[in-house]
Amino acid sequence: MSLANAARKAADGWIEIGALDEIPRQGARVVRTASGDIAVFRTLDDEVFALRDRCPHKGGPLSQGMVHGRKVTCPLHDRKVHLDTGIAVAPDAGCTARYPVRIEHGRVFLSLTAEDVGALASS
Repeated sequence: MSLANAARKAADGWIEIGALDEIPRQGARVVRTASGDIAVFRTLDDEVFALRDRCPHKGGPLSQGMVHGRKVTCPLHDRKVHLDTGIAVAPDAGCTARYPVRIEHGRVFLSLTAEDVGALASS
């Protein structure tokens, strides 16, 4: 089930995408948007991150990858991406857009405005 079905617009421009418990630990759910899919990840420690659902290498679906620690491994070519920045783990290069998320009373909210990871990738 896509979390997009449960999404509703919050008054401050964020969308509510559902309960934290709807995202499996060390897994992901996909939010479908007009500008592309966003993967929302949950770590073993209940941290939540959101990235464009496209690996910077060949565009593989990161939401189908394995979450380990604060990284996800692309299912296509084993490339690893930091969940907190969207930047590929060295020696690989590249980045994917990241999106702000917040948790309130067990509910997950997502901003559809991507953060600039390009500046982080070049530093």
